[in-house]
Amino acid sequence: MFSTNIFKAYDIRGVYKQDFEAKDAIKIGQAFAEFLRTNKRKPLTVIVGRDNRLSSPALTKAIKEGIKLQGVNIIDIGLSTTPMFYFGVNFLKADGGIMVTASHNPPEYNGFKMVREEAIPISEDSGIKEIKKMVLGGKFTKRKPGTEIKKNITNAYIKFNLDFLDQSKIAPLKIAVDTANASSGVLIPKIAEKIKKTKFYHLFSELDGRFPNHNPDPLTKENLIHLQKEVLKKKADLGVAFDGDGDRTVFVDEKGKAISGDLITALIAKIILREKPGEKILYDVRSSKTVGEVIKENNGKPVFCRVGHSFIKEKMRQEDIIFGGELSGHYYLRENHFCETPFFVLFKIMEEISQEKKPFSKIIKPLQRYAYSGEINFEVKDKDKTMKLIEKHFKGKKCKVSHLDGTKMDFGDWWFLVRPSNTEPLLRLIVETKDKKTMKEKIKKIEGIIKK
Repeated sequence: MFSTNIFKAYDIRGVYKQDFEAKDAIKIGQAFAEFLRTNKRKPLTVIVGRDNRLSSPALTKAIKEGIKLQGVNIIDIGLSTTPMFYFGVNFLKADGGIMVTASHNPPEYNGFKMVREEAIPISEDSGIKEIKKMVLGGKFTKRKPGTEIKKNITNAYIKFNLDFLDQSKIAPLKIAVDTANASSGVLIPKIAEKIKKTKFYHLFSELDGRFPNHNPDPLTKENLIHLQKEVLKKKADLGVAFDGDGDRTVFVDEKGKAISGDLITALIAKIILREKPGEKILYDVRSSKTVGEVIKENNGKPVFCRVGHSFIKEKMRQEDIIFGGELSGHYYLRENHFCETPFFVLFKIMEEISQEKKPFSKIIKPLQRYAYSGEINFEVKDKDKTMKLIEKHFKGKKCKVSHLDGTKMDFGDWWFLVRPSNTEPLLRLIVETKDKKTMKEKIKKIEGIIKK
């Protein structure tokens, strides 16, 4: 029943009652508590939050039992989004925390996102391997049990986010929101109450851990269909979809067209740098060349980073970076301890639409400079061998090669990136060129090498 495959690069995740059970969560809680205890003599307190999956209450109970068995105290914040959980770790000055969630995965999945103090992620290289070793060992020191209290931080979290919004800059707006029957659904009505000039049309607001309307993954095109229709039906200025644990957002313009996450990063960079020129802005290796260009054009300093929230947060801390964005819709803010801050991005877009007095599509249009493929997935058995074949084919031609995250080859007037998936037998390809015709030709060429 218990599968070691649940220990991933950034979290612990699998199919509940197939890959792991509640009894396994007790051991994970014990191992997490012991991991945090290393080199710390003081009494420890951790935050525990959960999403609204059907299995989350049972897993939360089990993880808390394990943590308390090892003498660590708990503040249970109850139903939460992951960004709210991160906020809670900092707001309550905890020594770490566990969020019970499987993010954007289908309802049968569940798992745990773990952090240290200041909501610093615990990833494969910074603790998950050690926690896995302790879980498999199964032997833990007997300690005096920890305590547990409950705290509701929802209002504090909403106030923290609303402080980023200048309501004097907001024109009357209509916004469609899809929370996919997931935990962000609790926050939207409370935020809508506070923003008087904006009318929110809230899709799938009721909490339902079965996610009956669609899976809570807004990066999958079919999961955006309801939102796109609602934007057009209500003649909304903007649409926004949240994923299962609320740490990713996908934006849709007034025509119902989804906007790529890297262009949102470019737009927010432009907005931030108006007031704070000279700041560093981070973007991931998959992003369009547009992002770096916009940062430079607006007197900012572009910083390139590999994919993954733990790498990004670490880089942002090291270099004191004000804002970072990923193609996948994660957006990070220094003022929020370098954690995901989706409402900050939403509010800045609302201000921009209001101030520019233009439709969102026209605000984005100047940023759509190139033909960009987005991620194309190929099933590949030997990912490393295939990547080497692709590089060998193109090497020798005038290009810059980067192995920061997969293989990226930049020829000046076009570039491509091939990256292996961490969890599936997939190779992910992105191509960006000056026009669609060239893009299709390049994709076909690389696809031919992959299929060989």
